[in-house]
Amino acid sequence: MEAKCKYYGKCGGCTLQHIDYEIQLENKKNNLIKTINFENIEVYSGKDYNYRNRMDMLFTEKGIGFRKKGTWKEMLDVDECVISNNRLNELIKELREFFRENDAFNPVKHTGTFRYAVIRTPTEDSSISFVLNSDSMKLEQASEKIREFSEKTTAKNIVVTYVESNTDVSLSEEYYVVKGTEYLKEKYLGKEFTYPIQGFFQNNTEVAEKMQEYVNKILKTYNTKESHLLDLYGGVGTFGIINSELFKKVTIIESVKPSIDAAKINIETNNVKNAEAILLDAKHLQKIKTSGKTYVITDPPRSGMHPKTIQQLNVIKPEVIIYISCNIEQLGKDLEKFTGYKIKNAAMFDMFPQTNHIEAIVEMVKK
Repeated sequence: MEAKCKYYGKCGGCTLQHIDYEIQLENKKNNLIKTINFENIEVYSGKDYNYRNRMDMLFTEKGIGFRKKGTWKEMLDVDECVISNNRLNELIKELREFFRENDAFNPVKHTGTFRYAVIRTPTEDSSISFVLNSDSMKLEQASEKIREFSEKTTAKNIVVTYVESNTDVSLSEEYYVVKGTEYLKEKYLGKEFTYPIQGFFQNNTEVAEKMQEYVNKILKTYNTKESHLLDLYGGVGTFGIINSELFKKVTIIESVKPSIDAAKINIETNNVKNAEAILLDAKHLQKIKTSGKTYVITDPPRSGMHPKTIQQLNVIKPEVIIYISCNIEQLGKDLEKFTGYKIKNAAMFDMFPQTNHIEAIVEMVKK
């Protein structure tokens, strides 16, 4: 099968464009079956191209692009990304046109000013976060150039952030807003969510909404009206807020302060009266008081759940644990640590077509 992208094989991004999409889905499903040892996997997918609403792009001497395949030293200049949505590709063109000449960061010498352009294009919003080398002597000139760009670009929000030359990250607590605000908005199932431009939010809106629908469908099969929902690693509160009407009380727990601040905004925006958002590392879950029947949604990072979090859940003994994972290898390891539970349902969500990555949701109930 011929790849759709003209940079395929040269770019360090997607690796599966030469494989028919239906075969990609089947391979991913089989991989999940082997990993969690559960046969009946539901499969959900969306667009196989033009789906991503976020790209962290590197500045190059001629514009922007990605790392070349197999190396961190060399950059590949690109004028489009076929897995990114159309709006994102429009902003790629605007950036390339304006920044044809720039003081691009050199990852070997650690010199230069412009490092990343983090582009985000949710359904009705858009932002570009310029990541600059804080050790550069040309920050003032770079800031002025970004200000000029902000007056011409169609991006609604522009942020400048600084990172040190010896790090390779695309976010920082040191930033300022050039245009618009530091937040973006997206809607899932009719509810509006605000999230930080530099914060985590799913990169595939269509499939992310299907995940929300799936979890909501699971919880509706139980009598939860007098129960307590714990939304662990809750981010800006999407799962907790969407399912709040099913529960007596909802507690959203997240360790990242900007996300919790956004979760509090989202609770108010969606007029949710029975939810609270708490800044807490989930490994300290014992600090949260629960009463009556408890249900848990957990959506940890790629590193999985902290052992102390799992240990405390084994003490609390929730009626149902819904584990959402972006790293199925770690998911398989974590599931083995839950005592007294069995898998009732599992589903695969192809959040990242043309790559090896997937999202999985596992519903666990008491044995």
